Amino acid sequence: MNNLTFAGIDGIIILSAFAVIMLVIGYFSGRGDKNIHESLSGYYLAGRNLGFVALFFTLYATQYSGNTIVGYAPTAYRTGFPWLQSISFMTIIIGVYLLFAPRLYVIAKRRKFITPTDWLTYRFNSKAVTLLSIFLMLWGLGNYLLEQLVAIGQAVAGMTGGTIPYQVAVIAFILVMLAYEWMGGMKAVAFTDVMQGIILMIGIIVFLIGGLYLVGGNFADVTRYIHETEPVKTGVPPLDVSINWFSMLLLVGLGASIYPHAVQRIYSAQSERTLKHSLARMAWMPPITTGFVFVVGIIGIMLYPGLDKAGSEQLVGLMANDIAAINPFYYWIMIIFFGGIVAAIISTADSVLLSFSSMLSNDVYGKFINPNASEHKKVMVGKVGGIIAIIFLLWIAWNPPGTLYEIFVLKFELLVQVFPAFVLGLYWKRLNGKAVFWGMLIGAIVAGALTFTGIRTVYGFHGGIIGLAINFIICVVGSYLNPASQTKSDVEEDITAIKVKA
Repeated sequence: MNNLTFAGIDGIIILSAFAVIMLVIGYFSGRGDKNIHESLSGYYLAGRNLGFVALFFTLYATQYSGNTIVGYAPTAYRTGFPWLQSISFMTIIIGVYLLFAPRLYVIAKRRKFITPTDWLTYRFNSKAVTLLSIFLMLWGLGNYLLEQLVAIGQAVAGMTGGTIPYQVAVIAFILVMLAYEWMGGMKAVAFTDVMQGIILMIGIIVFLIGGLYLVGGNFADVTRYIHETEPVKTGVPPLDVSINWFSMLLLVGLGASIYPHAVQRIYSAQSERTLKHSLARMAWMPPITTGFVFVVGIIGIMLYPGLDKAGSEQLVGLMANDIAAINPFYYWIMIIFFGGIVAAIISTADSVLLSFSSMLSNDVYGKFINPNASEHKKVMVGKVGGIIAIIFLLWIAWNPPGTLYEIFVLKFELLVQVFPAFVLGLYWKRLNGKAVFWGMLIGAIVAGALTFTGIRTVYGFHGGIIGLAINFIICVVGSYLNPASQTKSDVEEDITAIKVKA
């Protein structure tokens, strides 16, 4: 993010205030509640007792990060109106949640699941499926966490005008995150999400209003200008772009819906009614959040014409400087907003880290290394394992690979391969564990090969979607050719017959 020339010491003060507030929330979240530190469900799922407000905002923080502003607006600048797809794939995520979340919640509450792979272990009773799904989910979480670490450094360094260097910014706020998460677990994460979500929502609205003010308040003039100077950004996209758009909708819509930290929020809901109400409100968020950010990027085309790829990555900082110069009100709103962006990035990072450590403690350590370990010991293993993972990712973050958007795309190629096992298993009792394993494995190999060889897309389709198609075919055909045993069929009948409330 471009340095905010208006911020400096004021930015440091606001960031310090946010850090203190987060630490206070973490302290009071964990104070006097032994269950948080002694129980897996207490630490990782807030005791399965998140009410509507906390659940809504922690879902919001899971789906939207400060990265949504810092990364998506530049993409809209470079792509133009075809980037409307960003609103669509955020909407599809909610639709997919509604497809499986209420049903999964009922099963998870009955069977006391902690992590997403608890469901897969119960459904297929296969070590191979469990291990492969753990790897793919940890891969997705690791990439997502790396993305947030890079964004924290860029955002803090930019907001303080370079006073706080990139590396110092990352380390300082990672320590804050580790501290409040260690003290309060999921409860601390959810409560900080409430604060950060409110600031992010208000800030996006004010940022858009300021951007419209800079272009004279008439968005029609912006579209007219773009059509005259860069008509390709307003015209009907060619077939390959449209195919790529559709591919992206599937990749993100299916992949993001099974993020481990998103699934664990489903587990954490106080009730099925609370979950459904939260998801219903989330359905309004794509146009209000991603849609507004898209418009900001489009406005930037008129305000700052001719930026190259590297220059466009600085778009949000450039616009913030100009908005802050309008009057003192905008000045302080921009400082608070960018403090909120940093906090929102951290709120996403803490959710990812919490889920990452839960899978290390419950899935890797608890299922395969020391099944007889106490829950307290598992929690401690998860905390320490999370710190080790952060240290490793920090080493990578010093030299971040590619733009934020490129990092964002990378994680979905493999994560989405878990989708058939995860969702088909909820509805199709015939789905066979062996077919699921080979589908996931071959799909992941195909997706990984296309991604890491630089091919990435074939006729507009992402490697992850090509792998997913192969994955689905293997799952379906393999399940028909190799039906489950009668005993397993009885178990699957029990699972798929579970009813959810209307």
